[in-house]
Amino acid sequence: MQKSKDLWRSVFCHGALALSLGLVSAAAHADRFGLQITGGVSDRDIRKADLGVVWDPGLTWWEIGGFHFTLLGEGHVGYWHSTLDYAVNPNIWEIGVTPVLRFVKSSGYIRPFIEAGVGVRLLSHTRITPYFTVSSAFQFADMVGVGAIFGAKQNYQAGFRFQHVSNAGIKEPNPGINFSQIYLQYNF
Repeated sequence: MQKSKDLWRSVFCHGALALSLGLVSAAAHADRFGLQITGGVSDRDIRKADLGVVWDPGLTWWEIGGFHFTLLGEGHVGYWHSTLDYAVNPNIWEIGVTPVLRFVKSSGYIRPFIEAGVGVRLLSHTRITPYFTVSSAFQFADMVGVGAIFGAKQNYQAGFRFQHVSNAGIKEPNPGINFSQIYLQYNF
């Protein structure tokens, strides 16, 4: 019995080491990083500002008619402000990460794209007004968007996103919040 546990522990440790080395290797060969600034409004009288760091590891696949798929990683710090006079917590902070799948034009000065992603967020407060609460600090943030990468070195990016934030029924009530957002990004 002890040999079986030792074998599984060894397999687990070697697997974790291999995964760690693979992630470090991928990070070391990252094509580029970007800095993103976002502004948006919700369907619940909340304005949102967001600062994001974007990692593009250069993963591309499935070339289709001059377009391809790519995967990005985004980290966000956001600030929500309720415009309602009776808000209990008018100022809310969020932090989170989102993997983003993008279908983007492969070449050209302007490269349009469509994108989608599902990430997680942690909120500083769950109650916004006496009548509106999101119930849990842990939230999912799914989004769809369109945009374009442009410039001689593809350093600039602009886009529009529709984002839905909710806890996916982990705790009730789960009203969710929808944001319409515009973002600008500079890629290093």
